[in-house]
Amino acid sequence: MGGGRHDDSGSGLGRFRLDELLDELQVRIQTVRGTRDRLHSLLEAVLSVGRELDLPQVLHGIVEASVVLVDAEYGALGVIGQGQRLSQFLPVGVSQEGHARIGDLPSGHGLLGELIRHPQALRLDELSEHPASSGFPPNHPPMHSFLGVPIRVGTEVFGNLYLTEKRGGAGFDAEDEAVLTTLAVAAGVAIENARTYEEARLRERWLEASAEFTAGLLSGMPETRVLEVMVERARQITSADLGVVDLVEGTEGLRGVLAHGEGAAAHRGLSVPREGTLAGAALRAAGLVTSTAVGDDPRVTFAPERWKGFGPAVAVPIGERGVLVLARAAGRPAFGTAETAPLPGFAGQAALALELADRRRDAEQVSLLEDRDRIARDLHDLAIQRLFATGMTLQSTLRFVQHPEANERLVRAVDDLDETIKIIRSTVFGLRAHDSAVPGSGLRISAVRTVEEAVPALGFTPSLRMEGLLDTDVPRAVAEEVVAVLGEALSNVARHASASRTDVSLVVGGSGLTVTVVDDGVGLREGTRRSGLRNLAERAERLGGNLVLAGGAAGGTRLEWQVPIPPQR
Repeated sequence: MGGGRHDDSGSGLGRFRLDELLDELQVRIQTVRGTRDRLHSLLEAVLSVGRELDLPQVLHGIVEASVVLVDAEYGALGVIGQGQRLSQFLPVGVSQEGHARIGDLPSGHGLLGELIRHPQALRLDELSEHPASSGFPPNHPPMHSFLGVPIRVGTEVFGNLYLTEKRGGAGFDAEDEAVLTTLAVAAGVAIENARTYEEARLRERWLEASAEFTAGLLSGMPETRVLEVMVERARQITSADLGVVDLVEGTEGLRGVLAHGEGAAAHRGLSVPREGTLAGAALRAAGLVTSTAVGDDPRVTFAPERWKGFGPAVAVPIGERGVLVLARAAGRPAFGTAETAPLPGFAGQAALALELADRRRDAEQVSLLEDRDRIARDLHDLAIQRLFATGMTLQSTLRFVQHPEANERLVRAVDDLDETIKIIRSTVFGLRAHDSAVPGSGLRISAVRTVEEAVPALGFTPSLRMEGLLDTDVPRAVAEEVVAVLGEALSNVARHASASRTDVSLVVGGSGLTVTVVDDGVGLREGTRRSGLRNLAERAERLGGNLVLAGGAAGGTRLEWQVPIPPQR
């Protein structure tokens, strides 16, 4: 059998080509597998951001998902607010210590503002080379590659996704852009759902607060409680850091009767003008007004330092009686329409509650005056006549009593009866003097009202003691001065004393009237000059009286304001 060598060069070439085909197939399989894994990751991200209904959680989840999907070192979501600026900036990848070193978060200048002005995808291998790039602040980590896409909620551009520093040093590619754009579409749907849920939840909370008000109206909620409920519920629902109620005082002024939250002490008990305040702007507009930075608002020219540290604010009138002002700390988001739209109606309910409280107080006053008139009639027609008859009987008995000591005692008893009759007649005159007066115009009623109005500013209810015929022996001009003095004294306690207790007394005795206000606060500091105290002293001097300031027996301050009372004719 003949034989020869077998030439395997052809088979070697075939084997080489087969290896190439196998390698190519493996690469394609890896590519398909990678694409499948990425699509799977994209689907997971879409489902993840769609599960949440709490808006802050949704926004944070979107940023975290985008960083993972495109394999970026850093990511952020910027929410566009008023004036085409970023109202929120939610970063991922930089530690809290890093944030503290960098300083304030961006507001929408430079390259970030480019996406706000032109809401379309932007991909860069070197972001510093873009004409809109303005560089980084000190201590900012280095960033080169950049990918940004807008997030739309319906037709509105809600914000932008910003991704930087592709891991491995490569730049972002078209596939990264396509994946991030797809996620942005899903994010828009998730944000819209979260917004709808949040608005529904807000409406529910406003309805609950309104129901609480309605129940309070039916149960006769007092004025101070109405204001407290209004402020607290409004702060809770809008997540405000400060709530202030300024009530109308005179024709051009307002007075801060209630303030809760951060920096409340700067507003409580303070008298402010309508001009140059956000509260005054709300009264002039007869509706809701907002501000993105209340401390820098051109409408706020009176004591703008009161708003230091605050940013967004909203003010709404409480009928014609005052204004509710809510403020958030600087850097926090502005008040949204969904949050503030129910505020006018809510404040209107508070105004109604205050009006009903006034009507109820007037009705009680009328009932009180009717009772006084009845008591006056009974005292005059029954008590005085009986006492007079008794005195006459005792006088006629004197001639039958021979014992000197018994006779003297009878004379003293008759004199006491005469003095008692005089006191009762004076009381009857005081009671009947209200018949022709305006309900609630007496000094006693005015003093009670002044003390009640000071309760929100003080944070507690002072004790009040009144002695003597305040409504009959004190002339109207003096009574008006007394009310002003009492209001100023309590305002000083609220603003300066840091007290937890205050005792007030109004005493008419002899030929004078004394107003005493004692607190357990910090006392009078050396070198303190207060225009309010000077005003009190001047009021006393005009009436021929004086003002005495001293330390209280247990600390604090004791104020005594004394004036003479001219005899009544």
